[in-house]
Amino acid sequence: MSSHHIVKEKQEPALYIHELGGFNEEHLGQLLEWSPTVVVWAEAYEKVASLGIKIDVVVGDLASLGELQENLKVIPQRRKGLDDALEFLVKEKYPAVNVISKLSKFDDLTCYLPDINLVLFTERSKHYPIKSGFSVWKPAGTVFLIDIIAYFEADNLMQQENGDFVVVEDGLVTFRFQAPYLFVGELL
Repeated sequence: MSSHHIVKEKQEPALYIHELGGFNEEHLGQLLEWSPTVVVWAEAYEKVASLGIKIDVVVGDLASLGELQENLKVIPQRRKGLDDALEFLVKEKYPAVNVISKLSKFDDLTCYLPDINLVLFTERSKHYPIKSGFSVWKPAGTVFLIDIIAYFEADNLMQQENGDFVVVEDGLVTFRFQAPYLFVGELL
């Protein structure tokens, strides 16, 4: 018996590739599994296209690029590429986006969080915003990378000398804080 998946447009998170770098191809395949809308920064276009990935939207100047894929939508780059892509996705009412970048900081992206769910992937980790009261079950030894921009408390979590946070024992990790969001990361 085979299963057929019908995906409604914009039901799955879009994928924005800002900088692919040495991003793991298996992880990339997982992000592409449900055929998301693929948005690429012009500077990453040739590398992404060379992997055989169908690109839907390019952010930036295509003048320096070689042969382009068909039915490609182009968005001019007015800011940093990432902002242009997020503004486009919010305007088009995408509920969520996975971003691949070398940068794991949310500093300039918080203004988009009320409008779009955002997960930021780097070569070694994934980062996402949480709200106070967020709980997740994790096995002992799981490492959290937390960008401490505000005071927070967490159950079942201990800070290490290197600044990482490690789950003490198998079970729930619950976060409490006053800020609108806390940004946590996990190793891939």
